Amino acid sequence: MTTFKLGTSVLIFLCLLVANSLEVEAQACMPSGKIEGIKPPPGQCNQENDSDCCVQGKFYTTYKCSPAVSSGTKATLTLNSFQKGGDGGGPSECDGQYHSDDTPVVALSTGWYSGGGRCHNNIMISANGHNVKAMVVDECDSTMGCDKDHDYQPPCRDNIVDASKAVWKALGVPADNWGELDITWSDA
Repeated sequence: MTTFKLGTSVLIFLCLLVANSLEVEAQACMPSGKIEGIKPPPGQCNQENDSDCCVQGKFYTTYKCSPAVSSGTKATLTLNSFQKGGDGGGPSECDGQYHSDDTPVVALSTGWYSGGGRCHNNIMISANGHNVKAMVVDECDSTMGCDKDHDYQPPCRDNIVDASKAVWKALGVPADNWGELDITWSDA
């Protein structure tokens, strides 16, 4: 009888441990608030890469965090131009510079950007059976948007890797399919 009780106790403990692990794994970054969109002045929202412009009166969710980073962090890859005059807006946060669309660079959602802690570090992006190393040069702001500093675009979601054309090419994605892609990434 003692063996049964011990075995049952161990089984219950393991079940609780697994349930707790699944709960932690399932925890996502929770929204931190909302901002109300304003109508951009004429010609002020660059839609070069099919970027969204804020809509007057629409509320956009903001995030101060991103999901936990692992060896295979799930994310959404989006397209961004880091060149002067591109839809990325101003120069990159990490170095105050613009970067060629032919260079594999990315902006990360606010939580992953980590206050600049990943600036000039490389990340490894995997999708479509390919891998590419890209340098973090900017933040994809999840806390603010719909203003001049953000090219009148909404805040980023909490799981965005905003990438140059070079990243999309390296992943073997045909140009007519560029826009959004499910990926995994990790620190390189």
